[in-house]
Amino acid sequence: MATPASPLAPVAVLMLLLCGAPWTHGRRSDVRVITDENWRDLLEGEWMIEFFAPWCPACQNLQPEWESFAEWGEDLEINVAKVDVTEQPGLSGRFIITALPTVYHCKDGEFRRYQGPRTKKDFINFISEKEWKSIEPVSSWFGPGSILMSSMSALFQLSMWIRTCHNYLIEDLGLPVWGSYTVFALATLLSGLLLGLCMIFLADCLCPSRRHRPQPYPSKKLLPESSQPLRKVEEEHEADDEDVSEEEAERKEGTNKDFTQSAIRQRSVGPSLATDKS
Repeated sequence: MATPASPLAPVAVLMLLLCGAPWTHGRRSDVRVITDENWRDLLEGEWMIEFFAPWCPACQNLQPEWESFAEWGEDLEINVAKVDVTEQPGLSGRFIITALPTVYHCKDGEFRRYQGPRTKKDFINFISEKEWKSIEPVSSWFGPGSILMSSMSALFQLSMWIRTCHNYLIEDLGLPVWGSYTVFALATLLSGLLLGLCMIFLADCLCPSRRHRPQPYPSKKLLPESSQPLRKVEEEHEADDEDVSEEEAERKEGTNKDFTQSAIRQRSVGPSLATDKS
């Protein structure tokens, strides 16, 4: 006769499955994933960042070494991260990624491009021996937080959005390639027209034309061209005044001379009259 099954057997099986679930999924990776939303976390602390693409063979060969290096992150007091450029085109433009894989070192907001051997041992020595100090950091003009690189990131995101729209028009809506190009050409013309109208409106508001400007009250200050004849007239009047003043001065000098001569004559005549009377 078969023994009845214990009611605790299903509970034991369930506990075994729950305890073994983490091992079935493997160990959690120590590599942090950086996106457009959290990339500013790189500005604090020390980081090693890998830019990769899933289709890149060199990136695929680097992944085991990078995962092994990330296991030393806690001992080295460093954060190990990665960026998938196919999913984050904005970061690809922000860091000017021209080759894959590309590795950057960041220390308190200063970025340096790693160009050494790409093995776990070399990565560990690069951090433990502080070899990154011998590398010149990226200029602030080309830093990921600068205005220039932010504009570059926006352009990369725009290009990816245009590519997504192009694929949607061709694959989902079934438009031919030339039809998609026509749509983008019309959209470009329309956006340029609207942008031009906005610029004209702003220019007219900031610098209105003369027809709409209020007429200023007449002032004593005249334009240089119109004031030239008046200046000549004023100069002529001043010259005449100077001539008149010179003539008056000469007249005064003449009268003074006559007065002094007459006074001298009177003095000389006075004693002679006195002698005659005596």
